[in-house]
Amino acid sequence: MFGKAVLSAAIAALAIPCAARAELLKIVEVNAPKVNCVFQTDCNLPVTDTSSNILLPFVSPGTAWVQSRTFAGEAGAPGAGTTGYEYRLSMTEASGSGCILGFNLNFGPHKQLPYENNELADVYVITTGGVGTIGLKSAERNGDMIAFTLASPLCADGPPDNKKTTFFFGLAAPAAPIHVNANVYGNGDPGFFGIDARVPKHDVPEDPPGGL
Repeated sequence: MFGKAVLSAAIAALAIPCAARAELLKIVEVNAPKVNCVFQTDCNLPVTDTSSNILLPFVSPGTAWVQSRTFAGEAGAPGAGTTGYEYRLSMTEASGSGCILGFNLNFGPHKQLPYENNELADVYVITTGGVGTIGLKSAERNGDMIAFTLASPLCADGPPDNKKTTFFFGLAAPAAPIHVNANVYGNGDPGFFGIDARVPKHDVPEDPPGGL
């Protein structure tokens, strides 16, 4: 599954027309639970979580993963009619070697919301009131693809440590969730690792006939 996901992502990247224009998305830092009020009038979020292992070659399986979190925007809240999508990359239980530098996701269309100071933004990072120590350096959209670059490498080096995780970062869209193949990338060979993530429903290219 994972090799197939990596190849699918690589082929999709090569298929992007040279004339396609990349767009840097606006990122804001927010507080939890304050940001919850964008989606729920009582600021309490009923969430659904799933996770997918990152199969780094020098850590035990199940100790590095990507978490996908979704929740609905309630009527009367600024995010009414949308679904919120949050992600977190974790190595808190990992011990070994290898670093992750970013996360590539076929997300599809998203919607700006007033996550901080009533100003519209594309992506938010929960830097206070939640878990995590690593934020985002950038989020760049190219068509349906969004490339999230971490502010610093997330590494498995050393013993397990609760600090070895990104902050939750998120964005919103009008569509309900589906599962897609995505990938994280890091140093070493191989440099890409296929994972499963949840994104808004949109047209996702299928694998070639007969598989890869």
